[in-house]
Formats: sequence, C-alpha cells, structure tokens
Amino acid sequence: MRRGIALAAVASMAFTLAACGGNDDSGSTDSATEGVSAAPAGDGNLTVWTDSNREPALKEAAAAYEEETGNKVELVVKDFDGIRADFLSQVSNGEGPDITVGAHDWLGEFAANGVVSPIELGDGAADFAEVSISAFTYDGQVYGLPYAIENTAIIRNTALADSTPESFDDMIAMGEEAGTDYSFLVQTGAEGDPYTFYPFQTSFGAPVFEQNSDGSYTSDLALGGENGQAYAQWLAEQGQAGVLDTAIDYDIAVDAFKNGESPYILGGPWMIADFEDAGIDVAVDPIPSAGGETAVPFSGVQGFYMSSASDNQLLASQFLIDYVGTKDVQFSIYETGNRLPALTAAAEEASQDDATAGFAEVAEVAQPMPSTPEMGEVWAFWGVTEAQIISGDASDPVAAWDKMVDDIQAAIDASN
Repeated sequence: MRRGIALAAVASMAFTLAACGGNDDSGSTDSATEGVSAAPAGDGNLTVWTDSNREPALKEAAAAYEEETGNKVELVVKDFDGIRADFLSQVSNGEGPDITVGAHDWLGEFAANGVVSPIELGDGAADFAEVSISAFTYDGQVYGLPYAIENTAIIRNTALADSTPESFDDMIAMGEEAGTDYSFLVQTGAEGDPYTFYPFQTSFGAPVFEQNSDGSYTSDLALGGENGQAYAQWLAEQGQAGVLDTAIDYDIAVDAFKNGESPYILGGPWMIADFEDAGIDVAVDPIPSAGGETAVPFSGVQGFYMSSASDNQLLASQFLIDYVGTKDVQFSIYETGNRLPALTAAAEEASQDDATAGFAEVAEVAQPMPSTPEMGEVWAFWGVTEAQIISGDASDPVAAWDKMVDDIQAAIDASN
C-alpha cells in the first residue's frame, strides 16, 4: 500500500451493536441490538466497497454468507486511494455502502464526522493482534474489523550481510564492509518520508504524540524538546556523511537493492515480491537503534468499517464477524498482499514464511499510526523539515526542528 500502510475464528459470536446514526434492522436508533444469531435470514442485502486486491477473498466470504443465510452481498470494486473521500461524502448524505474497506488512520476523521458505527467484538477481540484492535479503537470503542497489519523492518540481502546489528552505527559499518555502492538504503526524497524514518526518531525518545497508559494517543506533541533536537542533529550528521540522501526516493532505493547495491534497506512487506522476483534472498530483521532506545515503527492496520447510515447494521456485523473475521478469509487476504493477518490464527500460519515472520517480530514493538484528527496537521511540516535538515538546506537543524514543532502546534490550535 505504502510507497514513501487467539487461535480460533470468531464464528457465531454474540455481540451488541451500539447505534451511531442510521438505523438497524429493528428500526431502533438508540438501543443495543441482539446477538448475531438473531439476524434475519433471506431478506437482507449488503453493499460492500472493496479494492481489487481484497475482492477475491471477499467473494469467498460473500458466497458462504449467501449460501448460509440467504442474504445477498454486492461487492463494488473501487480505487483504494479514492475510497476515503467517497465514503465520507456519500455516508454524510445518507448514502454509500453498508461496509467499506479502509485503513485505521482514517478513523479519526470518520468518527468525528459520525459516518461509522462501532462493532462490539466482545471476547472475540482477544483473537486478534492487540495492536490491530488498538488501531481501530476510538474513545473506547472499536470501529473496524481488522484484517491486516503492516510495518517497516530492515530487509537484508543475505548474500551481502549475515546479520543486522542492534545499533545503527554498527549496521552502517557492516554495510561499508560489504563494499557495495550504498551501506544502507532508505527512501527519503525531496519532501522527506517521516513514516519510514519514524523508528529512528522514536529511538531518540521523540514520538509524534504523547500516549496514555492504554496506548491511545493524546493531542499533546512529543516530538519536540531535547530528544527531538537530538534526532534533528542526527539527521544532519547522517546527511553530511552521505548515509541519508534526499536524492534517494522509493524507486531509486528499491532498484538499487534489487541490483545488489546495498545489504540493507528499510522497507515494508510491499517490497518483498519485487526483491524475490529479482532473485534476492532476503531476511527481515528488527530495526537498529540510532538514539539508544528501541526503534518503534508505525504500524498500519487495514480493516472494514460499517457505515452509520446503513439500514442493515446487524447483517453487516454478522458478515464481518462471522465471515470476514475467519482464519480462511484472513489468510486468503494475506496471500494477495503479504501483509500479516490481524487474526492471530491466520498470522501464525502466515508466519511459516520467514519474511512474514520477520515483519511479525517487529510488529510486536510497533505502534499504530495515530488516527486522531490532529495527525492531519503534522505531515506537511514534518517531512519537509527532515528533508531540509538532511540536505543541509536548514543550516541550524535544532532551530529548524523547533520551528517545525511550533508550526505544527499552531496548525493544531487553528483547527480546534
């Protein structure tokens, strides 16, 4: 998706559904609905928005659902990049699908605009990776059925390096010993790439926002202060040394690694097929620390949202929980995109693949990318500032970083 995002299925699980706009099948708008087993059969129709990658697996789920319930499912294939805006617009006008595929970081905007309804997984939440449930949680309620987790890690050419050290400096030293054109590759570009660079930033103890004890994000920025300033100085040093380079964008980094020009690249599961097709034997390793603390990448979680305007919320929940939330369907989705399944049972099977197992190991320390509305004010300032520091266009990295923090805070204040 991104270039530069328990041991049993939850079949036949009873749940309650808190209404959030729109009507359920009983016509009630403010009372909890009954369990899945009470869903009517044979007289309901669901419209589900998907993209082409997820369509084959959803066809399997829809066929089983239709056969067992007599209800119908219409799958509408859409361009993933346009789904977010289209869903928001249509549901706000009482239209759109009953269910849509989507990314967890859309949740803040969706919840703030009241276009999605929560899904109560009950005990079945324990069958999913904790990070996937946390990612789709907003104000204490779960708003999506997760199906995949993605995060970055170090991808290593095993012919050029036999391990990835725990420290960034040691990794660079090993990369230089390999005698390749690049000791290490990471996409940067003229506008920066704070998503990919994030684990290096967190290793300095400078996450983007403060977090509550339960892992949820507050609206208080945490990327400033001494820790953020130390990270800014590190960016400048690595830029001066030529380790980081704004001339290296996604395509250049991937092509160089495919051509054996570096033993290491920081990237995600979306790269693996290209490398394997090029005949590169890869391993996936934890990200080394640049600042002394654990390098914590963002995790992106994909899932399915239920429209608040749907008149079939009970049926929609039944389809998601009892069919999309099964091992077979989640593993089928994994096979089309190599993203770690959110359902633990499917993830365990997928992790028989060594590369998937490597990403799964890193996923254990990853944190969901914030889905709060404030996150939308961060990106424009963040990446550009990193790029300016790396390239040397910002002569004083600390001053540039401090200004970035002030600009982000001003944007957040203006939006509230």
